[in-house]
Amino acid sequence: MTFALLPFLLTAALASADATPAVIHLTASDVASRTAGGDPLLVTSDHYKVMLSERNRGGEAEVHATDTDVFHVLSGSAVFVTGGTVVNGRSTAPGETRGASIEGGQARTLAPGDVLVIPAGTPHWFKSVEGRCQYFVVKITG
Repeated sequence: MTFALLPFLLTAALASADATPAVIHLTASDVASRTAGGDPLLVTSDHYKVMLSERNRGGEAEVHATDTDVFHVLSGSAVFVTGGTVVNGRSTAPGETRGASIEGGQARTLAPGDVLVIPAGTPHWFKSVEGRCQYFVVKITG
């Protein structure tokens, strides 16, 4: 598994923060221990969070009112839908909506190496997953 894009994603997330960024180094051991427990890889201030996520099936549709998500697919593939309208949407937290699916929107197949930037307010949904899909998420709060 490659973590080559992690420094780029961290730099992009830090660039959006108000404070002067610091260099952050997560060793392979750090990554393994944090993800084994289901913890985010990195959470600093209120501006961003870095997570390693994994899916083996589709999920609920989501909309984050103020957060931008940046995905980098490491392995596996998935059909991912963006845009459209969340079906049976419900508020799960302030500024967070989830629902059963998305009506309309654009479906695309995500594959290893792909990067997807999902701006705040954009409905998005893992419609289906082939096997196991592992990906980094950088969540940038606005």
